Amino acid sequence: MQEIIIDTLIDSIKLLPFLFVAFLIIEYIEHKLNNKSKNIIKKSGKLGPLFGGIFGAFPQCGFSAAATNLYVTRIISLGTLISIYLSTSDEMLPILLSEKAEIKTILLIIILKIIIGMIFGFVIDYVLRNKKNNTEEEIKEFCNDEHCHCDHGIIKSSIKHTINILFFIMLVTFILNLGMFYLGEDRLSQIFMKNQIFGPFISSLVGLIPNCGASVVITELYLKGAITFGSAMAGLLTGSGVSLLVLFKINKNIKENLNILFMVYIIGVVCGMIIDIINFII
Repeated sequence: MQEIIIDTLIDSIKLLPFLFVAFLIIEYIEHKLNNKSKNIIKKSGKLGPLFGGIFGAFPQCGFSAAATNLYVTRIISLGTLISIYLSTSDEMLPILLSEKAEIKTILLIIILKIIIGMIFGFVIDYVLRNKKNNTEEEIKEFCNDEHCHCDHGIIKSSIKHTINILFFIMLVTFILNLGMFYLGEDRLSQIFMKNQIFGPFISSLVGLIPNCGASVVITELYLKGAITFGSAMAGLLTGSGVSLLVLFKINKNIKENLNILFMVYIIGVVCGMIIDIINFII
């Protein structure tokens, strides 16, 4: 146990400088793009899923939560909202960067999330034929204290993000190290159904957890080889941070909320399974 704790602390502390630099870059991008991207989304009309998929992939504070507000007041379509949910990466990007994952892997994940978000966004809008409602109702944008510190400046926000995510990384790493030690890598992989067609069902459920810890768990599981790339994609597609929590909080139509939740989950599962099948064939 002592060795596991020491290894966990060492592994986590090693990530600290890389994690801070990653968040510093992300905070800078966020402050440059946040308002511009929201305005473009509002005016995008039928091209909403296109811009939603692109801007959703950029690390922006509370963007998916703000998009939820825009959907509830019918300023954007359901397809645009789903596109943003699917392309949003939550804390995946800084973790991959700090863990020094291969650039081609990072780009592949981001591009796949954007493309999948766009495709399903356009399909949903075509099927439902949603029309834009030009309401003049003012939107109160959501900024979750746990996730966002927009008013504290780039440096302070980066420090707070780094500390919060480092805690989750330490916790997840400790649990995974325990699993590796007491169960073994093969047994741990069996629990998450690695190399089984049903793996994405589990990872997609984990991704739905409305907390940054979900993307941390999925990313760390993939980096440690406990789940397949398809399962990782399934969980990262459904992992839109606190946005689903915001949806259930501000949208009074519970049936609609459940349909959106189910839709995101199924898309994550199906895409994850298809990716795993393709990888198996290749």
